[in-house]
Amino acid sequence: MKYNPKYLPIVIFAALALGVVLGGMLNFPNTTDYLVKNNSKNKLNKLIDFIDNEYVDDINTDSIVNLTVDNILAKLDPHSVYIPPSEQQQVAESMKGNFVGIGVNFYMYKDSVAVIKPVDNGPSAKAGIESGDRILYADKTKLFGRKLPSDSLFSKLKGTIGSNIELTIYRKSERKKLKVKIIRDIIPIKSVDAALLLDGNIAYIKINRFAETTYSEFMTGLTKLKKQGAKSLIIDVRDNGGGYMEEAIAIADELLPNKQLIVFTKNKNGNIDKTFATEKGSFEKGNISVLINENSASASEILAGAIQDNDRGTIVGRRSFGKGLVQREMDFADGSAVRLTVARYYTPTGRSIQKPYSKGNEAYFKESESRIGNGELYEKDSIKITETIKFKTKKGKTVYGGGGIVPDVFVPLEVEHGSEGTTYLLQSGILGNFVFEQLDRDRKSFKGLTFEQFQSKMNQTDIYFSGFQNFIFGNGLNLNFGKSKPIVKRYLMAEFARQIFGESYYYEIILKEDAMIKAVLVQKP
Repeated sequence: MKYNPKYLPIVIFAALALGVVLGGMLNFPNTTDYLVKNNSKNKLNKLIDFIDNEYVDDINTDSIVNLTVDNILAKLDPHSVYIPPSEQQQVAESMKGNFVGIGVNFYMYKDSVAVIKPVDNGPSAKAGIESGDRILYADKTKLFGRKLPSDSLFSKLKGTIGSNIELTIYRKSERKKLKVKIIRDIIPIKSVDAALLLDGNIAYIKINRFAETTYSEFMTGLTKLKKQGAKSLIIDVRDNGGGYMEEAIAIADELLPNKQLIVFTKNKNGNIDKTFATEKGSFEKGNISVLINENSASASEILAGAIQDNDRGTIVGRRSFGKGLVQREMDFADGSAVRLTVARYYTPTGRSIQKPYSKGNEAYFKESESRIGNGELYEKDSIKITETIKFKTKKGKTVYGGGGIVPDVFVPLEVEHGSEGTTYLLQSGILGNFVFEQLDRDRKSFKGLTFEQFQSKMNQTDIYFSGFQNFIFGNGLNLNFGKSKPIVKRYLMAEFARQIFGESYYYEIILKEDAMIKAVLVQKP
């Protein structure tokens, strides 16, 4: 398949923006679920009965109902959505923060399930599974040569806590088959990717979504970094599409003094519910910076808005997505659910950051893509703000409503990474696939290296840079990395580090030349 490079930035940008769509679906209060029951025979129910009983051909009426529900919700707003049973479990697990399984990150390499890295201290790691192992059988179920979709693979490897599964694996490094018995256990799905110390005393915490465990993960990281001497804090919510607003509120509470307003919501009846910071607060003093971009949405914007409106810190980056709607989940008996918008939320100054959606859902979600074309990702003056929707913070700073959080310090895209096509490519799964294949060919050359030795090895060679360039050309992408060599090499090294050492090492490498981090360091008193 050949790709037109003219459209590559848009294609990959859309893939990244998918996280905003999913996160936006999930920005609802994590409170009581509501069971939807309607026993009255309305017109829609009768129509379905007529089709079931009288229509000349056999029809799957469930699919008709699902289509009808989707069409009804599409008339409301972009974030009122129907979640079918097949998707509800996966979404629920992601937001719960854990699932029961064997604990491996895997990659479908050609026609087999290849282990990228076992989860540290997880069931597979304890049983001796290694990076590069191919999983041939799960009990007696054949997994290779079938091109099974990911959801089918997950279902074979998941199970109940304490249950046994026997894996037949092929270990390429030893050229032999092994049978490994694994006891399934709870596997965490982390929402905090990294918590590390930068530049001596600056804590950096990266949050990828707001799940049930996010506040707990955040506090674990912050506590550790404070013990290491952290005096300032950077919270990175770039590409964080949202999640449970309570988790964002709980984090804001740790950063704001007692009785400062964090957020308030207003429903269709005009009822207002205000949430204030409490007396607790582990980081009420010390500089705070929040990093945002065009894919930071909903709960991310609640956190950024609370910090900005209370003059508590500096927002750095580019205008956020612009989602100010609150959903409530209501479950159906068949395992499906509807997430219905029940209120709007407002930042402490009283601004709604919800962008318009009157032109339909497609135009709404593509608005972020249009920021490439109108220049907003490159020049602060190109940001479209509504001058009539101005608000003032207590210290007199002007902030704007009507479409996302406008940063205090703007960092353009091209300064951050180079050409936008290269930017989004390096953040896509293509890079990870390439790195896995390179490790799979010569994993022994990295075995036993310390992190410092690994960095030295990667800095002294261009072999992987050249290989990745050929890999891209071979896949029909006409992107020449000649002018972006330092950036590409940095991302390659970071991805190798992630697959060999773990997630935090990826960020340790990437952040050294990150333009938003540099912007924060310049601001440091």
